[in-house]
Amino acid sequence: MAPESQAVTTRPAPTATSNRLARLRSRFADGAIDGILISEASNRRYLSGFVGTAGFLLITEKDAVLATDFRYVEQTASQAPGFRVERIRAGSDWLPKLAGDLGIRRLGFEADNVTVAQLERFREAIKKSEPAVELAGTNGITLELRSIKDAGELELLQRSIAIADEAFDEVSERVRPGMTEAEVAWEIELAVRGRGAEAVSFDTIVGAGENGALPHHRAAERAIAAGEPIVIDMGARYQGYCSDLTRTIILGRPDAKFRRIYDTVLGAQLTAIETLAAGMTGADCDRLARTVIETAGHGEEFGHSLGHGVGLDVHESPGVGPTSKNVLEDGMVFTVEPGIYLSGWGGVRIEDVVVLEKGRARVLSRARKLTP
Repeated sequence: MAPESQAVTTRPAPTATSNRLARLRSRFADGAIDGILISEASNRRYLSGFVGTAGFLLITEKDAVLATDFRYVEQTASQAPGFRVERIRAGSDWLPKLAGDLGIRRLGFEADNVTVAQLERFREAIKKSEPAVELAGTNGITLELRSIKDAGELELLQRSIAIADEAFDEVSERVRPGMTEAEVAWEIELAVRGRGAEAVSFDTIVGAGENGALPHHRAAERAIAAGEPIVIDMGARYQGYCSDLTRTIILGRPDAKFRRIYDTVLGAQLTAIETLAAGMTGADCDRLARTVIETAGHGEEFGHSLGHGVGLDVHESPGVGPTSKNVLEDGMVFTVEPGIYLSGWGGVRIEDVVVLEKGRARVLSRARKLTP
């Protein structure tokens, strides 16, 4: 049994929790449900403040219940004070009984999180119940709510972003020829944790030379040489909230090829940031940057989406890519990260986190970039 983390975390303010629950309840009519079972960990935390690794929220128009086992009952008092706690045991027999007590007849569940096996267990338990409870799959309800950040979330995100910015600026100054990618990644993790982060938000990517052409390269024992591009993609997790930052650096004087590729990517990023607006879809936003890269003759070397939402998860709604239908709204926080990747040479990616305010993007990242 893995020990539960003892890290100090900040739960949402009571008003924030109430607002989130109210917004969730307003969506019940869309799915013709009178209650919802929340099983996904980040959604649990967002709605209740509970950071334990096992449990369910059962939310109706009037009630908010946190069902968990004996390991977490005590911590719920401080983390989720607005929720009634129900201690449950292994198995699924608790679900129909609790749903029945709350008067639920049609119960929504997170179809994009519940496994087939778990759903079958729920159904078997419900077969024995009186009165019957109908299960109804829902998709992305809470994730959509999470795409609009409140003031408390923005404060935590800004701190997470500042930690990553400061860590990058410190470590990038110390990178020298002969250091390995793995050594640089470790230095970044130390710098992030030394500034109060609970962890890096994902395994740090350091891709030197030809490895930079692999967008999700894992830092390895490959030594860094002068004159080659180095893609560094990193983030910090602060009180649950993630940051995501990419910079491309070079040791020594950049040659004409690096300068041309770098300036193209930077131009694409700045064009998108300066011209994206509320009301656009994620696909519209992606097109702003992609057009610049295609015009430079590198459309085939930009194979990933322009960006993604950031919050309790490092990848969340809204999607910002060629097929994204998400409509951008004020309060959304997402990355803008175009890149060009040339096999055998390397890559350039530049990534900042922005928030939409008054219909325009405000850049939250502040780490140094190479000057034109």
